[in-house]
This record gives sequence, C-alpha cells and structure tokens, in this order.
Amino acid sequence: MTGCRTCAARTALIAIVALSSPTQAADGWLASGEIASLFSGAMLRGNYANGREFSEYYHSNGRVEYSEPGLTTAGRWSATTGALCTIYDADPSGGCFLVMRASENCYEFYFSSRTEARAPEDRVEPPAWTARGSLAGRSAGCADAASV
Repeated sequence: MTGCRTCAARTALIAIVALSSPTQAADGWLASGEIASLFSGAMLRGNYANGREFSEYYHSNGRVEYSEPGLTTAGRWSATTGALCTIYDADPSGGCFLVMRASENCYEFYFSSRTEARAPEDRVEPPAWTARGSLAGRSAGCADAASV
C-alpha cells in the first residue's frame, strides 16, 4: 500500500512540474502557442550568423516590421506548426523558423521552410541556424556566442 501512495505522489509531482514548465516540444523547439504568447506585441533585437544586426516588431494584429542597417520592410507574422513565420510584403527573404530558448531571454532561430503552407512538409532537416535575439525591455539578452 505504501508503494502505491509513493507512486501516486511521484505521478502528481511529475504532472505539476510538467504543467508549470514552459511549453516546449520534446525536441526542444518552442510550441506555436508559446511563440505567439512571447512575440505578440514585442520587439526582437538580434544578430545573424554573420554578425549583422536586425530588429523585428511583432504587432498583435499579425503585422511585422523588420529593420536592419539600410533596409526596412513590413509583412505579416504567425506562429504555425511550431514555427515563427515572417512573410514580407515585397521581399521573398522571409520564411518560417523553429525557435529554441537558449536562455531566459535569448532565442535562437533555425530556418525551417520558405512559406507557412509548406512549414510542416518542407521542414529542413536538420534545421539551419539563422539568427539569435532577445526581446526588448525584458531581462538580460543573449551572450555573445551562439549555443550551437
């Protein structure tokens, strides 16, 4: 009987820990719901692998504004099939990216597919590390080096 109480207590503890942890897929990627919750209404500042800086503002209405030195553009964003998609109005360089939390306020982005419709089918394997960034106005951002 004592063994069963121990099993039940252990199961309850596991459930509490699982429910209180951030929503992150078993493979380490953030789930669509967490991506939407984190990025909606937020400004991301980051760097590409080559060191070039960029920023994106994810409006809560699904619009996105992108900026880097010498370029600004706009489009729409979504969190779909476990990816953050940024599709720009007049620029084909957007796409869908898997998101991994590297630290409390540091996110790494891995190219997954060119369009939202193709995100589940065309997922690049393994996904290619593209950029990293942190959300403005929140705790400390990313360390200098990528975690990959």
